[in-house]
Amino acid sequence: MGYVAVKGGTKAIEASMERLTYERLKEQEIIEVETIMATMKSLIDQVMSESSLYSPFLAALAIKQAEGSMEEAVFLLRAHRSTLPRLYTSETVEPETMFVERRISASFKDIPGGQLLGATKDYTHRLLDFNLLEEDKTQITTWLKNFENNLEQTEGKVTYFPKVVDYLREEGLFETYPLNDTAPIDITKESLSFPASRSARLQVLTRGQTGAVTALGYASLRGYGQVHPTVGEVRVGRLPIHTAHPVEGSGNPEDDFYIGEIRVTEIESFVPITKKNGRNEEKLEFEIGYGICYGQNETKAIAMSILDQCLDHPEGDFPTHDEEFVLLHIDSVEATGFISHLKLPHYVTFQSKLDSVRQIKRGVSDDES
Repeated sequence: MGYVAVKGGTKAIEASMERLTYERLKEQEIIEVETIMATMKSLIDQVMSESSLYSPFLAALAIKQAEGSMEEAVFLLRAHRSTLPRLYTSETVEPETMFVERRISASFKDIPGGQLLGATKDYTHRLLDFNLLEEDKTQITTWLKNFENNLEQTEGKVTYFPKVVDYLREEGLFETYPLNDTAPIDITKESLSFPASRSARLQVLTRGQTGAVTALGYASLRGYGQVHPTVGEVRVGRLPIHTAHPVEGSGNPEDDFYIGEIRVTEIESFVPITKKNGRNEEKLEFEIGYGICYGQNETKAIAMSILDQCLDHPEGDFPTHDEEFVLLHIDSVEATGFISHLKLPHYVTFQSKLDSVRQIKRGVSDDES
């Protein structure tokens, strides 16, 4: 819905906008878009994910314009996205082709291909580093040179890592499903309806506000659904994107055009469930919850995988299993817009309510007298 202010005194609005520019510039400090791209990668990843637009440069520009406000930056980028022509549709992306930068499993100590910690804050001490106040370009250049020299000595060939779940499927521990080539629903071009298809659900979840998706995933873990998965695999890396030949179309993958790559986080969570067999005996099985989003945003992707599995079971009694409750309340633009619209004039409706209250109180006073 995205409520925005559309009416008001022209002079007052123009003065407000000038004041906004003044507040941004009054300290006479300017942050370059390139600086935001280089130093605020996590923020950029979140804005791109919630905007459904993979462009670090435009995300950084939106962050600068929004002065660091996540909600405003996402609003700006979604608005810009709506103006862009859609010239091509990419071919289906195969996660197995990911150039992996980070890959871990909480389910197994030893996995085929090994664990790859990559870049993560998981093992850092959460203490303020006051040395950052003294950083300068000379120190940075020296550190980078030493690191890159060591990196060149240890780098090997590019390796494509197998999926952990594939080995479990080979053992018959996970169900195997036939390939589904049904075209996904694009919720940016079609209104979301219920019950929603899984493709629509996954789109809403990956576009969802990071804090909201995390909060609902956490709620399910705490007991509102009691879904407690084990992360089978976390993957962070770059996926190649291809489009079909504009004339001949798709058919032979070798004829597809490579147009670039996107950095993503992909999660497969293993959720234990109980089912009854033919003898009415309860047995333990596993289902998979899936999460994927732009950039490196592992917490959101894990929470997304939890909610994906929850929404596969609408018979659950908890709100985290209600797709209408979940999907309609995690959208940052919708939520921010609806809350913010309360700042707009409501003079007529409020005065009407005041008049009603006055009449009731006047009637009560008359009855008491």
